[in-house]
Amino acid sequence: MAKDELVLSSLPKTWIFDLDGTVVKHNGYLKDGFDTMLEKSVKFISCIPIEDKIIFITSRTEKYRNQTIDMLKNAGIRFDEIIFGMPVGERILVNDCKPSGLKMAYAVNLERDAGINIVTRVDNTL
Repeated sequence: MAKDELVLSSLPKTWIFDLDGTVVKHNGYLKDGFDTMLEKSVKFISCIPIEDKIIFITSRTEKYRNQTIDMLKNAGIRFDEIIFGMPVGERILVNDCKPSGLKMAYAVNLERDAGINIVTRVDNTL
């Protein structure tokens, strides 16, 4: 997969990540009995500035809450929120643009289990 480049402002951001197939091996917790971290994703998330918010969403049920939180903490993955029990269909992000023209929403679709392969660049003029 070719790298996607996101040109971003210098403002604090909200990052919303699906969990299975994006940050960890898809359904590894069910198939293997444990989660396998996707190293590209761990590296990407570790570079997110501390002032940014990180939210994970997952179709995992609440039954797996403690196991999932422990797994993320043991892997050194910081986060602000995890939302469990999401539907397995599409995730649609809707937001408005700033009057300056700054786009306030992006969506990136990744190949399953490939990890996050995104390049970001800050444009201080935005």
